[in-house]
Amino acid sequence: MAKALIVYATRTGETEKIGNLIAEGIRFSGHEANVAKVTEIKKEEDLKGFDAVVFGSPTYHGDMVQGMKTLLFLAEKAELEGKVGGAFGAFGWSGEAPDRIFETMKNIFKMKMVSIPLRLKSANLGGGLKMAQDYGREIAEKLP
Repeated sequence: MAKALIVYATRTGETEKIGNLIAEGIRFSGHEANVAKVTEIKKEEDLKGFDAVVFGSPTYHGDMVQGMKTLLFLAEKAELEGKVGGAFGAFGWSGEAPDRIFETMKNIFKMKMVSIPLRLKSANLGGGLKMAQDYGREIAEKLP
Protein backbone atom coordinates (compact mmCIF):
# COMPACT_ATOMS: atom_id res chain seq x y z
CA MET A 1 0.00 0.00 0.00
CA ALA A 2 1.42 3.35 -1.08
CA LYS A 3 1.16 6.54 0.98
CA ALA A 4 0.02 9.95 -0.21
CA LEU A 5 0.14 13.32 1.54
CA ILE A 6 -2.34 16.06 0.69
CA VAL A 7 -1.33 19.50 2.00
CA TYR A 8 -3.75 22.40 1.69
CA ALA A 9 -3.97 26.09 2.47
CA THR A 10 -7.43 27.53 2.92
CA ARG A 11 -9.20 30.78 3.71
CA THR A 12 -12.85 29.68 3.86
CA GLY A 13 -12.53 25.89 4.27
CA GLU A 14 -13.40 25.06 0.65
CA THR A 15 -9.88 23.95 -0.34
CA GLU A 16 -9.77 21.78 2.79
CA LYS A 17 -13.00 20.04 1.69
CA ILE A 18 -11.55 19.39 -1.75
CA GLY A 19 -8.35 17.98 -0.22
CA ASN A 20 -10.34 15.58 1.95
CA LEU A 21 -12.31 14.39 -1.08
CA ILE A 22 -9.08 13.78 -3.01
CA ALA A 23 -7.87 11.73 -0.03
CA GLU A 24 -11.10 9.70 -0.17
CA GLY A 25 -10.46 8.92 -3.83
CA ILE A 26 -6.95 7.71 -2.99
CA ARG A 27 -8.29 5.58 -0.12
CA PHE A 28 -11.03 4.11 -2.36
CA SER A 29 -8.15 2.78 -4.47
CA GLY A 30 -6.63 0.95 -1.51
CA HIS A 31 -3.84 3.36 -0.61
CA GLU A 32 -3.16 5.44 2.49
CA ALA A 33 -3.80 9.19 2.38
CA ASN A 34 -2.90 11.76 5.03
CA VAL A 35 -4.30 15.29 4.93
CA ALA A 36 -2.48 18.22 6.55
CA LYS A 37 -2.97 21.96 6.76
CA VAL A 38 -0.03 23.91 5.32
CA THR A 39 0.83 25.26 8.80
CA GLU A 40 1.41 21.70 10.06
CA ILE A 41 4.37 21.23 7.69
CA LYS A 42 7.33 22.79 9.51
CA LYS A 43 10.38 21.24 7.80
CA GLU A 44 11.21 19.33 4.63
CA GLU A 45 11.32 16.03 6.57
CA ASP A 46 7.54 16.41 7.08
CA LEU A 47 7.17 15.84 3.30
CA LYS A 48 9.32 12.70 3.17
CA GLY A 49 8.19 9.08 3.32
CA PHE A 50 5.31 9.52 0.88
CA ASP A 51 4.90 8.07 -2.61
CA ALA A 52 2.70 10.99 -3.68
CA VAL A 53 2.43 14.60 -2.56
CA VAL A 54 -0.50 16.81 -3.52
CA PHE A 55 -0.63 20.55 -2.81
CA GLY A 56 -3.72 22.76 -2.78
CA SER A 57 -4.38 26.46 -2.40
CA PRO A 58 -7.24 28.79 -3.14
CA THR A 59 -6.68 31.58 -5.63
CA TYR A 60 -6.76 34.93 -3.89
CA HIS A 61 -6.12 38.11 -5.88
CA GLY A 62 -4.86 36.03 -8.80
CA ASP A 63 -2.31 34.02 -6.82
CA MET A 64 -1.90 31.25 -4.25
CA VAL A 65 -2.01 32.23 -0.58
CA GLN A 66 1.26 33.03 1.19
CA GLY A 67 1.33 29.83 3.25
CA MET A 68 1.48 27.74 0.08
CA LYS A 69 4.22 29.93 -1.41
CA THR A 70 6.28 29.38 1.74
CA LEU A 71 5.63 25.63 1.58
CA LEU A 72 6.80 25.44 -2.04
CA PHE A 73 10.16 26.99 -1.07
CA LEU A 74 10.46 24.41 1.72
CA ALA A 75 9.40 21.56 -0.60
CA GLU A 76 12.16 22.45 -3.05
CA LYS A 77 14.61 20.89 -0.54
CA ALA A 78 12.46 17.81 0.21
CA GLU A 79 13.76 15.57 -2.60
CA LEU A 80 10.38 15.10 -4.31
CA GLU A 81 11.84 14.28 -7.74
CA GLY A 82 10.14 11.26 -9.26
CA LYS A 83 7.28 11.23 -6.73
CA VAL A 84 3.68 11.31 -7.93
CA GLY A 85 2.17 14.79 -7.69
CA GLY A 86 -1.01 16.75 -8.10
CA ALA A 87 -2.29 20.27 -7.44
CA PHE A 88 -5.75 21.59 -6.66
CA GLY A 89 -7.62 24.60 -5.38
CA ALA A 90 -10.84 26.47 -4.95
CA PHE A 91 -11.45 29.78 -6.67
CA GLY A 92 -14.06 32.45 -7.09
CA TRP A 93 -13.04 34.15 -10.32
CA SER A 94 -9.77 33.26 -11.97
CA GLY A 95 -8.26 30.10 -10.44
CA GLU A 96 -4.54 30.52 -11.24
CA ALA A 97 -3.15 29.02 -7.98
CA PRO A 98 -3.50 25.30 -8.87
CA ASP A 99 -1.88 25.92 -12.27
CA ARG A 100 1.12 27.69 -10.72
CA ILE A 101 1.56 25.01 -8.06
CA PHE A 102 1.28 22.26 -10.72
CA GLU A 103 3.91 23.87 -12.97
CA THR A 104 6.30 24.34 -10.02
CA MET A 105 5.93 20.69 -9.02
CA LYS A 106 6.39 19.48 -12.60
CA ASN A 107 9.21 21.73 -13.81
CA ILE A 108 11.17 22.59 -10.66
CA PHE A 109 10.58 19.59 -8.39
CA LYS A 110 10.57 17.15 -11.39
CA MET A 111 7.62 15.18 -10.03
CA LYS A 112 5.48 12.68 -12.00
CA MET A 113 2.35 14.78 -12.25
CA VAL A 114 -1.18 13.65 -13.01
CA SER A 115 -2.77 15.00 -16.20
CA ILE A 116 -3.88 18.47 -15.04
CA PRO A 117 -4.46 20.50 -11.87
CA LEU A 118 -7.92 20.29 -10.30
CA ARG A 119 -9.73 23.63 -10.18
CA LEU A 120 -13.13 23.79 -8.47
CA LYS A 121 -15.31 26.68 -7.40
CA SER A 122 -16.74 24.43 -4.71
CA ALA A 123 -16.80 20.76 -3.82
CA ASN A 124 -20.59 21.13 -3.61
CA LEU A 125 -21.23 22.59 -7.08
CA GLY A 126 -21.46 21.03 -10.53
CA GLY A 127 -20.25 17.55 -9.66
CA GLY A 128 -17.32 18.83 -7.58
CA LEU A 129 -17.51 15.96 -5.09
CA LYS A 130 -17.09 13.33 -7.81
CA MET A 131 -14.45 15.36 -9.64
CA ALA A 132 -12.32 15.63 -6.48
CA GLN A 133 -12.68 11.93 -5.66
CA ASP A 134 -11.83 11.04 -9.28
CA TYR A 135 -8.72 13.23 -9.03
CA GLY A 136 -7.69 11.14 -6.02
CA ARG A 137 -8.27 7.98 -8.05
CA GLU A 138 -6.11 9.40 -10.87
CA ILE A 139 -3.30 10.03 -8.36
CA ALA A 140 -3.73 6.50 -7.00
CA GLU A 141 -3.38 5.01 -10.52
CA LYS A 142 0.16 6.42 -10.74
CA LEU A 143 1.20 5.01 -7.34
CA PRO A 144 3.45 1.94 -7.11
